[in-house]
Amino acid sequence: MMNRRQFLKIAAGAAMGCWLGSSRAAATQSARPNFVFILVDDLGWRDLGCFGSSFYDTPHIDQLAKEGMRFTDAYAACPVCSPTRASIQTGKYPVRMGTTDWFGAPQPETAHLHPTGTKPLLPAPYNDRLPLEEITIAEALKAGGYATFFAGKWHLGGEGYYPETQGFDINIGGYEKGSPVSYFSPYGNPKLSDGPPGEHLPARLARESVHFLETRPSDRPFLLFLSFYSVHTPLQGRKDLVAKYKDRARQLGAQEPLYIEEHGHKVRQTQNHPVYGAMVEAMDEAVGDVLDALERLGLADSTAVFLTSDNGGLSTIGEGAPTSNVPLRAGKGWLYEGGIRVPLIAKWPGVTAPGSACSVPVISPDFYPTLLEMAGLHPASGQILDGTSLVPLLRGESSAPPRPLYWHYPHYGNQGAFPGGAVRLGDYKLIEFFEDGHQELYNLRDDLGETRDLRAEEPDRAAELVHLLHAWQKETGARFPSPNPNAGKGKII
Repeated sequence: MMNRRQFLKIAAGAAMGCWLGSSRAAATQSARPNFVFILVDDLGWRDLGCFGSSFYDTPHIDQLAKEGMRFTDAYAACPVCSPTRASIQTGKYPVRMGTTDWFGAPQPETAHLHPTGTKPLLPAPYNDRLPLEEITIAEALKAGGYATFFAGKWHLGGEGYYPETQGFDINIGGYEKGSPVSYFSPYGNPKLSDGPPGEHLPARLARESVHFLETRPSDRPFLLFLSFYSVHTPLQGRKDLVAKYKDRARQLGAQEPLYIEEHGHKVRQTQNHPVYGAMVEAMDEAVGDVLDALERLGLADSTAVFLTSDNGGLSTIGEGAPTSNVPLRAGKGWLYEGGIRVPLIAKWPGVTAPGSACSVPVISPDFYPTLLEMAGLHPASGQILDGTSLVPLLRGESSAPPRPLYWHYPHYGNQGAFPGGAVRLGDYKLIEFFEDGHQELYNLRDDLGETRDLRAEEPDRAAELVHLLHAWQKETGARFPSPNPNAGKGKII
């Protein structure tokens, strides 16, 4: 008997196959763009030179921005990694799949074993794997004739849920873990053979990606998904680069204030961490290796490149926080802008205007319909996609009226955040905190740092956004936290 996954795969293949019989059939395989999708872990909105950093050197990514389009108001679908990654793969909001926290985070029944186990709420239950019945972007493109390759961090489920079971022909380094054992060989990664002692992980992932480009099927377009473990903890950098950034930090001198308080947590205000700087630059070098290979192999003009992050920069874990998201508030794990606003660069040769910028708010689920449209493909019949294609924006066309963007994070983040939901519509953003139900309203055009709560001044606008948020949560089957019977009793083991 055919199960749901088999049915959906066949249906997807049939739907994608319609491309061959459509009016687009006259186009050759080579007319469809190749895709290089680069996902950097924990990269903050201000962690690139082209997005305002004066401490980290990112010349290769800055050059990519000069050749393509910067999205200044791009968002991750969640303030932590796995949900955003699931969203990119499926074109859906994490809440619709129940994948609302990083995979491995406490479930309600184990929350008392976690440092947040005495908080007022128990976290909502979540799915800790990308459901197999979902049709991933790799599966959709593969059904349309694309060769598919994955390298790096997966963190979307264990055995049976790895990239090779979710549409990728090749998987190098992707398994259930969300951070590397080491950034230097030996890696301790069952999906990545060790290199020479001391080999650096981002450089290795770039070399594997280049090898794919050199040996790919020449008669098929491709999706190369390079998912860096960088710049996630553990903080480990090449000695030469660490020394470089130590000198730079020394030349800058003391930067005050180094931290400020955010709901009882220290938030880093300055970019001057030498090891993190080394990690950012090494990642940029690896990106440069892949981009150089595209040029050398004559693929640059036929390949669209996307680069983004899975959540905001890590800035709220106290004195160990490696980066700053200023002028944004807070960081990874939080629903303030520092936790969800991310860099996004897109280069579609011959389409995106070099050096252009787009301020239209966009979000992770948008990538799936974007890549499908660029490839001349269509979603399967009945497939739900929450995202909107970015193709009109990439072409520089006028944007449609503002649409609401949503977040639902019913968990306590490792970075000190609170369970909550949020919605942005136009310039305004509302956050609702689940512990006590209070809400905050901000005008991001006038107050990017979210310093002035306007809810009391604009109650009608706040009520409109709350209504949108609650209706969306109901429509997507959102799960919510529950009262914690151990609240205030101390950690129970």
